[in-house]
Amino acid sequence: MSFAALIERMTQAACRGDGAGVGACFTESGVYHDVFYGPFEGPAAIAEMIDNHFHRDGENFRWDLFDPVDDGIMGYARYLFSYDSKMAGSAGRRSLFEGVGIARLEGDLIAEYHEVTTAATGLSMMGFAPEKIAKFAARQARGLTERAEAADHAGA
Repeated sequence: MSFAALIERMTQAACRGDGAGVGACFTESGVYHDVFYGPFEGPAAIAEMIDNHFHRDGENFRWDLFDPVDDGIMGYARYLFSYDSKMAGSAGRRSLFEGVGIARLEGDLIAEYHEVTTAATGLSMMGFAPEKIAKFAARQARGLTERAEAADHAGA
């Protein structure tokens, strides 16, 4: 299966609330690093994240992919992602996120998936207080600076 077809299958399963369908896109030890909920390892845990978090907090999902590319080892796709919040304090508000999905591939499956996204934009659209958005941004900053590939950037 091509990366374009695989990432489309994964994202549309997530929008439908088909956690097992999302999990089936991953290897047995595959990891989905969700920008809000953190890392989930293995198809069962990934399915649980979709079923018990994604659709608990939102509805009416739309995930449009653009320009998917891969070299057989890594795949990238730009996206726009939106949903209606079901969270207290922002219920009914539509949020929109722009990002890039990044997948490490093993054969026809995803071994690791993470995103770089404009999360603050969507949080703002949901009416999150500036302090909450700042707290989220600080958590993302810690996650970035703690990655091994960022070690040489710490003092730059």
